[in-house]
Parts: sequence; structure tokens; C-alpha cells
Amino acid sequence: AAARINKAYKAQADKLLKKDPEEYAESAENLTKRAGALCEYISNASNIQLLDNYLHYFYDESEFLWDYMENGILIVDDPDSIYGHLEARSKELREDTALMLEKGQIVPKDLEMLTGIKEFISSYQGRDVYVLTPFPKRIRGIDTYTEIKELRGIQAPVFNGRLEILADDLKAFVNRKYAVTVVVTSDSIKKDMESLVDTERLSDKVSVVIGTLTHGAELPDEKLVWITEGDIFGSRRRKIRRNRTAKKNGTPLYSVTDLEKGDYVVHENHGIGVFQGIEALDVEGERKDYLKIKYAGTDLLYVPVEQFDIVQKYIGSEGKAPKINRLSGSEWKHTKLKARNAIREMADELIELYAERSARGGYAFSMDSPWQREFEMDFPFVETEDQLRATEEIKHDMEKPEPMDRLLLGDVGFGKTEVAARALFKCISDGKQAAVLVPTTLLANQHYYTLKDRFEHFPIKVGMLSRFRSPAEQKKITQGVSDGSIDLIIGTHRLLSDDVRFKDLGLLVIDEEQRFGVAHKEKIKKLKATVDVLTLSATPIPRTLNMSLSGLRDMSVIEEPPEERLPVRTYVMEQDDEIIREAITREMERGGQAFVVFNRIQGIRQIADRIQRLVPNAEIAVGHGRMSENELEKIMMDFIAGTYDVLVATTIIENGIDIPNANTLIVIDADRYGLSQLYQLRGRVGRSNRLAYAYLMYNKDKVLTEDAEKRLRAIREFTEFGAGFKVAMRDLQIRGAGNMLGSEQSGHMMSIGYELYCKLVNDAVRRIKGGKEPDDEDREISVELALSAHIPDWYISSEALKIEMYKKIANVRTADDVIDICDELTDRFGDIPRETMNLVKLSQLTGTAR
Repeated sequence: AAARINKAYKAQADKLLKKDPEEYAESAENLTKRAGALCEYISNASNIQLLDNYLHYFYDESEFLWDYMENGILIVDDPDSIYGHLEARSKELREDTALMLEKGQIVPKDLEMLTGIKEFISSYQGRDVYVLTPFPKRIRGIDTYTEIKELRGIQAPVFNGRLEILADDLKAFVNRKYAVTVVVTSDSIKKDMESLVDTERLSDKVSVVIGTLTHGAELPDEKLVWITEGDIFGSRRRKIRRNRTAKKNGTPLYSVTDLEKGDYVVHENHGIGVFQGIEALDVEGERKDYLKIKYAGTDLLYVPVEQFDIVQKYIGSEGKAPKINRLSGSEWKHTKLKARNAIREMADELIELYAERSARGGYAFSMDSPWQREFEMDFPFVETEDQLRATEEIKHDMEKPEPMDRLLLGDVGFGKTEVAARALFKCISDGKQAAVLVPTTLLANQHYYTLKDRFEHFPIKVGMLSRFRSPAEQKKITQGVSDGSIDLIIGTHRLLSDDVRFKDLGLLVIDEEQRFGVAHKEKIKKLKATVDVLTLSATPIPRTLNMSLSGLRDMSVIEEPPEERLPVRTYVMEQDDEIIREAITREMERGGQAFVVFNRIQGIRQIADRIQRLVPNAEIAVGHGRMSENELEKIMMDFIAGTYDVLVATTIIENGIDIPNANTLIVIDADRYGLSQLYQLRGRVGRSNRLAYAYLMYNKDKVLTEDAEKRLRAIREFTEFGAGFKVAMRDLQIRGAGNMLGSEQSGHMMSIGYELYCKLVNDAVRRIKGGKEPDDEDREISVELALSAHIPDWYISSEALKIEMYKKIANVRTADDVIDICDELTDRFGDIPRETMNLVKLSQLTGTAR
């Protein structure tokens, strides 16, 4: 190895000197010094795992994985994404290597282990290629090769523990001639599944095996399906905290993103690099796990897993690769300092606004009355733990003398309205008025009837103000608001008009604040000055999320779905009349109703006629925003009453319409919608204990734009409960941060990544609120103890799950945190190994040192 190093570096030095002896004398000298240093480093390396960048010096030739493949079959998962990553990597390599070769920091042989797009694409040649794609479409980079077979995969169904639905689905797959495999993790669950399969007389058609698949998949063209234990039972729920006071800001959020190999990451002290996975190293005879991060050139950084809290996934704008930093030099320090100074200025302005609200003071509501308890007992369903916790947090805020400003975040159908109803009742029973502000007339109508029904047994007068009311009715209602005879008013932006004057407003509930325009938000800001405000959201805009996560607003999170609720089965596909007919017919056969969404008024009648021809026996109605108030209200009321089987509508149904009997959604031209909009539309179905279906369709002959494809991929991916956070973050990646922060702040966020940006905002807020802000001089805490501290493979075999748990363990600070993480580990994975317990204690010690 030493001989090869000296030979390669001497050859490069001679080449530079021959080119220009004077200009490259220093570079040639650097190469000679580097060769000696590299030989010494390799000679003295105590851990051979640290030498993977230099393996090509130990062998005559470097070989890649595909060099061992002669006539094998190649299966490529999501080839367009791979191609995009390779393009970004090739560009990064070109920029890095040109400079490093000129400076004498590397030689061409050092690049043998780094391959670009041409080398990888060449591996496709001369063999059969299968590609796994989310939708049928042209594939970049491999359309010229011998044989390409497309394996179109969709996610397997999710059952949330509903074994009767699993049994029905297994029968349906078998009837459609599928080869069905159920994958479980233990012998005991395998026996239970075999018993179920045997009971349904499917034992010769369905295989039950032990394996480690985390998610199932269906390949419809090949008639293959795998269903996993996770699909059947869902993720195991964490144990409830042991009677400890709930944290001020609700559920702790360790990270709003998942981290995978190949992702860009931000180390707070070293900058942006590429995450290459978790690597186990032997240090002084003890095994420890490290995060392996690659930086510019051949630089590698190994970060102990207990320091995971200072490493975050880089989130900027999707499709725009960030600049990879070098481990040496002051570039990252200057970038971070510029961002920190800009954030301080913004935080000062925001805090001034919130301080002004606090200084003005608000109304301190009384403790719960007997009526309050009676009202809550009147709720006909069983509350989830999250609903109860959120209710207590909101009440606690209302009883303080300063105005409340809390965000209630929960997925569609998770019970935010009931939590809001309890806050509204508390306000009204204390003699104050309350208002609910919503973005659409249909949602106003929905809330009006829901809340009127909830308050029916109490002396509370509820009014609604929207374009569904005649001018005479509106005048009467505004008079009632003014003289105090109306206790609760529900309305659209009409509530913000100058003629609406409250006698004594105590609480304002805002549903989906991001749907209001700038002018309306300014009026809302004035209303917020002295009254308590509760904002409800299923998919928060990133700015709202940012302010909540960074301490400018309090937040309550409802993550737990109501009992019996199932995720909506989501399909993204080309428009197909036969599938539309089958979907609507199946829904009608089980006594349900369907939505068909087409977001252009021109042509909506033709869509309705097409549906009528496909399903002649269906009763079909059409609804859109240009109808008269009375006509639209009548259609909606008739649909709710079951008069119609299918409602063909524009996105007027997007927000909050609650029709439990409608459980099939078909969206025409789904590629035209935003991600949050698709997520909200899907939330219109699946609001009962019935299995719901969403078909997102795009024109068969249309070439999808890059952004449209990303949105459709994301909505298909985010089918699990509580995906609102991920939707908001992915929306930020696709759209960029310009609208969220303004151009200057957006630039700073792009340079350091979203999570670190939020963290610096949080630091600035703590400084202003009187807490201590970290010094600009970053200090890295490292605790080195001669003990084995890691998560063994036998305990958690999935790297994705390991990363999740390492991230949580790294956030351990207090004794309560230790109890919480131990509860979760035991609950999900069994008794905790000694080395994992060592890691928990080591993380607590490191956190305390900070």
C-alpha cells in the first residue's frame, strides 16, 4: 500500500511540475508531504474500519459490486430518484476534485472509489433490467437498454388490528389469483396468523413466514402481495406517562423528519455532509456505534450516537443539492454566524409583537364549573388520551391572566373540534362570547350544526354568519353579536367585517388559518391583541410549524386516532373509467356514498354525465362555489341525508366537511393539486369505522411535471395516521421557503437547513425571554468512557428503527426522560440490553454537561 501511495503521489507531483514548475511547486511539495502523512496514518491505524477510503491502495485493481455480476437480473428501485441523486453527486465530485487536484490535496487514484453517473448507468447494460416505479412513466437513463420490465408496486393495505378486515382482504386477494405472503416477526404471532388463515380456509393459498419486512407491498401486474406484521397491527403505542405533569408545549417532537442513508445532514459544528449510515467501531476494546458522515473530498466524520441531537437531516428545497462543507476551514462557522445574526433580528420583531400582547393582559377564566363537567360527560364517544391532554393544556392557558395563543395540531378526523368545543363552553359559561372563524361557507355550516347539537342541552345561543344567510338575517345576527344575545358566532371572513362588533369576546377559534389571505390575517392579528386564541390545523403551514416548534407559540398535538379508525387506502394511477365504475359501485353496494372531485367549474357537468353513464343507477349531484347559497346548501344537506350516491364537486369540500357515510374519493387531474390540498381532500373520507378508499388520477397521456410527481409520491407515501407534520415538511421541500420567510431569511434557512434554523430561532427566543442563549463559539461535548454503549443488532435489526431510537436516546436529559425512553424500549422491543442501558445513561451525562 505504501509503495502504491508513493508511486501515485510522485506521478501526480511530476505531472504538475512538468505543467509549470513555478506555479505548482507548492502543490508538488504538498503531495510529497501528504504521501508521507498518509503512509504513517495507515501504518498506525488501530481500527481497519477507518481505512475504507484507501482500500484501492491495498489491491491491484478496485472493483465495484456490478463487476461481480455477469448475467444476473438487475432490479432498480425508483430509478428516477437514483438518477437524480447520481446527477447531484457527479456535479459535487467535479467541483471537489478539480480544486483538490490543483492544490495537490489528492491524486487521481484517490477517486477510484468514487463513481459517477456514467459508471453506474453502464452497469445496466447486457442484462435484464426490472424497475420498481410508483406510476407508469418514462424512465430516465435506462430507456436504451436491452430489456426493461416495469414492476409497478403499491403499498400493501393497513389494518390497525382489525383482523376481520384482514380476513376479508386475504379472501379478496386469493379470489383475484394473487400469491399472498404474510410476514411476521415471531413464532407466537406466526401461530396466531396461521390459525386465522386456517379458520378462513385459506391455508393452502396464503403463506405465513417469519421475516423482517417493515412494510408490505403489492405488485398488481404480477399478482404478488406481501402483508407485514406492521401493516396488520400498526406501530405499538407508547405507554402513557406515569402521572407526571404534561410538558408545557404538549407532545415532545424529537424530529419532524426521517433520516436515511444518502440524505444530506447538518452537524451543528461542522456543517453539511452526506449521511452514510451507522457504523460500529471498536474503541479501546469496547464496541460503540457512530454516525458516519462524508464531507467534501475524502473527509469523513464519525459522530458518537449519543451526540445525535446535534445532527439533523438537511431540509432545504427538494431538487437543489446543498453545498457540501469541508471539515477544515471557517466557511461553516461564518455561514452559521450570518444566519444566527439575521434570526436574532427577526426574533426581536416577533417577540416584540407577542410581548405587546402579554403586556396588555387578558382575561383569566374561572376553574371548571359543574356544567363544564356535565357538558364533557355528554360527549357520545370515548376520548383519546391525546384529546384529554390537549383539553387540559388549553384550559390551563385560559385560566392564566395573559392571552392564550395555542396551536392545536391533529390529523384530519382526530377530534380537534371536540377539544375546541370544550374550550368554547368554558369561555361561554364564564359569561364571555366566543367566535369560530373558518375559511369556507360549507365548513361554517358544518361547524354550526355540529356545535349547535353539542350545546343543545345548555342555555347557549349559537349563530352563523356567512353568505348562506340573507342580508336581513345577517343584520339580525350582527345585532345579536353586538348586544351579547348571541353567545357563540361561527362564520367565514364575514366575521372580520367592520359591522361585526362583539360585546365581550373571550375566545377566538381559527380553523385552518393558512387558508386566509393577508388582509384577513391583519384583521385577525388585531382581534388577537387581548382575547384568547386557539388555532386548529391538520397540515400547518411551515411558518406556523416553525413558530410553534421554536417556542413562539404553544402547541398541543393529537397524534392518537380515534378507536376503530383505519387509514385511507390511497391509490395513484392513470385515469381509468373501469376503476371509477368499480369504485363507485362497490361503495354503493355497501350502502355508502362517493366524492368525485374535479376542480374546474367549466366541464364539471360533463364529468357528472360521464359518471352517470358509467354507473347508470347512481343518484348524482353537482356542487361548486358559483352556485347560489340556497342551491348549494340544499345539495349538501341532501347529500348528507343520503339522497345522492355521488357528489361531483370542486374543492369546496376540502375543509372539514364531515360525512361519515362517504368513504370513497376519486380526484380527477390529481397532478394539478398542492400536497396539503390533496391531504385535506383525502381527509373527507375515512371518518368512520369503515374502510375508505382514495383514487388520485392523472391523465393517461400526460407527462407529469417533476413537482406534480413529487406531490403524488408524497401523498401515496403518507398514508399513516398523524402524517400532517410530514406533509407540511414535504410541502416546504417542494415549494421552497421563499413564501414562508421572505427572500433573506429563506436564503439563510437554505444555507443551514430547516431544523438547525428552527433551533437557532429557539435559541434567540430563549435569549429574549430571559433564558441563556448558547455562545456563538460552538462547543462540542464528548464523554469518553471505556464501556460498550450501543443498540445490538439482535435487539433492533432494522437500521431505520435504530436511527429513530438513537435520535430519541440522544435527547435524554433528565431522570424522567430516562424513564420514558426505557418504557418505550421495553414496550416495543423487550428487555433492554446492558449496552443499550449504558448508552441511555451516557446520553443523560452528555446532555447534563451541555
